Amino acid sequence: MVIKKAEFTLSAPTVAMCPKDTKPEYAFIGRSNVGKSSLINMLTNNRKLAKTSATPGKTLLINHFIINNEWYLVDLPGYGYAKRSKQEVQKLDQMIRGYILQREQLVNVFVLVDIRLEPQKIDLEFMEWLGLSSIPFSIVFTKADKLSTAKKTASVEAYKQTLLQTWEELPPIFITSAEKKEGRDEVLDYIEKINKEL
Repeated sequence: MVIKKAEFTLSAPTVAMCPKDTKPEYAFIGRSNVGKSSLINMLTNNRKLAKTSATPGKTLLINHFIINNEWYLVDLPGYGYAKRSKQEVQKLDQMIRGYILQREQLVNVFVLVDIRLEPQKIDLEFMEWLGLSSIPFSIVFTKADKLSTAKKTASVEAYKQTLLQTWEELPPIFITSAEKKEGRDEVLDYIEKINKEL
């Protein structure tokens, strides 16, 4: 897929305020500081599209970007950021879950995971919830440039083994690096394939 146009549409505090449109939506989510904004900017070839920040947990709204006037890339707030009050965490959680469960246009959730870390309980629980809620999702490993090829392979393999303890089959898995543009074609081709089947 060639991205000719990527534009910010709107930021919504609730699913009810998301765009009144029927185009397919692909949501990106992960723990705070997983490299989500960098990945979105790399995929769209636009360094300034999603605001990257040195401070984790900056995305607090449901951000819609229209791609090629054909589909939406949705930037969801990160989860598991410790420096928030319990009330704030609950509010964000409700917003995220409300969008994922109620948004009919949502086609796939890309769950971002830092390839350097061993499987984190919070990510595994989130994926489990997606599975139980019958929401199609894929796993996107980020920051692949930070590891050697052998370590990358070992890390992904360990993750698969952890998932297979509770999952019968694995979701699609992508290995990416925003720095090296690794995995860009694979993720975009996957989106294009789904769009053609809709």
